[in-house]
Amino acid sequence: MNIFDLVSADYIASYYSEKASNRIPYLGATLFPAKKQLGLDLSWIKGANGLPVALMPSEFDSKATLRDRIGFTDVQTEMPFFRESMRIGERDRQQLNTLAASNMNDMAKTIVNRIYDDVSGLVNGAAVQPERMIMQLLSSGKIDIVANRVNYTYDYKMSDEHKEQLLDGARWSDTENSRPVEDIIAWQDKVEEDTGTRPTRAILTRKTWGYLMQNKSIRLDMNPTGGQNIIMTDAMLKQYFSSKVDVTFAIYNKKFITEDKTTKGFFPDDFFTLIPDGALGNTYFGTTPEESDLMAGNTDANVRIVNTGVAITSVKEPHPVNVNTIVSEIVLPSFESIDNIFIAQVN
Repeated sequence: MNIFDLVSADYIASYYSEKASNRIPYLGATLFPAKKQLGLDLSWIKGANGLPVALMPSEFDSKATLRDRIGFTDVQTEMPFFRESMRIGERDRQQLNTLAASNMNDMAKTIVNRIYDDVSGLVNGAAVQPERMIMQLLSSGKIDIVANRVNYTYDYKMSDEHKEQLLDGARWSDTENSRPVEDIIAWQDKVEEDTGTRPTRAILTRKTWGYLMQNKSIRLDMNPTGGQNIIMTDAMLKQYFSSKVDVTFAIYNKKFITEDKTTKGFFPDDFFTLIPDGALGNTYFGTTPEESDLMAGNTDANVRIVNTGVAITSVKEPHPVNVNTIVSEIVLPSFESIDNIFIAQVN
């Protein structure tokens, strides 16, 4: 086998999958499980609220009353497309061929693994996009991504009654006067009153969690005579909230590098989102052009699918002699449970 043949979608996908098998998945991936579908269009049925509607009383021997599907919206949109490539050129090829001819296979393997790592970086970048979409949804109810002269904006029409911006002394950064426990209970009550579902999980960053760690009302509730002397730990505060309001917290501080090379958190500081148990929606992957048109094997392209719907494509080009490796995805989360969450800007 020509050593350059190793730089193919099959080998790259196997290398990536082996390395990724031990990684802890993103939080969003656990809340919005991945699913595959054909094409570009995404549609789902979103309930206006989670409350069941009682059946209409009826007489015997009469036709059933026809119920309109009031309160449900058929949401349809086209999913966004992401694609980027890397080229392995003639210089790399010559170096690999020289090492192979010299039986220096260990050095050749090191170079090939470096190439695999570079392409794996593209696949990791593909995983960033659905996660940033999910965290935008969970902190704003919208998706907004602008890069490479392309603007993807999706408004999921979240109810304004399930959003709040705290003002003045109510802001959690005011650790002397704010009352976070009362805020959380009020938000839980609002969602339960509207939908019948009481959110019992919360997402926030380490900075926002820090406001709660220092909050005077919480410390005094834990120790009325010596609250100021408590050496607070994450475990203590999590146990307090679990028993007080039946909420478990996910402190989510993972970051990514944006298209303009700046580092950014997936979930923003100063926001607090309550969510219910279970999956909130799905992350749908569509069929990329590479998967749709090149996977049949009748071309010079080699295509493999990883992570449900991310296509790795390697294409040999005769002039100039190189291999172009392309990573692409069509992806968008649905959000069937959007009515059952509450988003608060707490600072």
